[in-house]
This record gives sequence, C-alpha cells and structure tokens, in this order.
Amino acid sequence: MSDAEVRDAINDLMADYCHYIDDDRLEEWLDFFTEDCEYKILSRENEESDLPLELLSCRNKNMLRDRILSLREANIYNIHFDKHVLGAVRILGKENGGYRVQANYSLYQSNQDGVSELFSVGTYRDLITFAAGKPQFKQKIAVADTFGIPRLLSTPI
Repeated sequence: MSDAEVRDAINDLMADYCHYIDDDRLEEWLDFFTEDCEYKILSRENEESDLPLELLSCRNKNMLRDRILSLREANIYNIHFDKHVLGAVRILGKENGGYRVQANYSLYQSNQDGVSELFSVGTYRDLITFAAGKPQFKQKIAVADTFGIPRLLSTPI
C-alpha cells in the first residue's frame, strides 16, 4: 500500500470506530480489533504519574466481547446516545509492524430527555496493524483528560 492509501485507511478506521459506537453497532465495532488487542481507558493524571490504575482494561478481543454481552444483557445503566468529535489523526510512525497513531476526541452523551453533556475529553493513542490490507487496532488507549467519570462508564469511549 502507498503512504496515501495507508493514511486513508487509518483515517477511515478512526472515523468508523466513533460512528459505530455512536450508532450502537457494538457487535460490529468488535471487527475493528485484532484478537490479541489491548483496550484501555485511563486518566491523564495516572499516565503522567506512571500509575498503573486504569478505568477499564481489556487484554484481548474476547474481553471486549464479554463487555458488550454484559452491556446488552446484564448491566443496568443510564440510557443515552453517544456522539464523538474526532480531531485530526496523526500518524506518528511505524512501530512493531504497525503504525502508532494519535487523535484527540470529545465524547458527548445525550439522555432520553434530550439533554446533552460533555462526558469525556482526551486523546486516543493507538497501534494499528494491517492484515490483508485491512487496518485493525492492536492497541486502543483512551487517555482521558476528564479525571472524574460523571456516570457509569457503560459504552466504549
């Protein structure tokens, strides 16, 4: 693939990642990840202090599947609608057979009464690999500037 094709594929993956969450297509959203993926949400404060505590950690795709299944069948949470705003995607370089990628995000949630609030702001720090020309997240880390989560962290960031 040319550099332009790689950039386009990565940009599409990042945009689709957000849209699939926002459209509640979480079962299909799983296809954006490798089987041995790592998905984490942590606070910027913890990352800067080199503290290992994460708000959420899934060490493979099966853990993500379990999270979605529990969301669909077991969890009780505030019903809401997500809307992501994705900043410019930066490809920082090649790493471990993939591409180190970074983009800022804002996540708004609207409740059933139509009241919208900013839920989380931060930076995605990702490792994206390609298999058969298709990009997937090997590592998806959301570093949240928003230290406190105002409600249950039910849907992915």
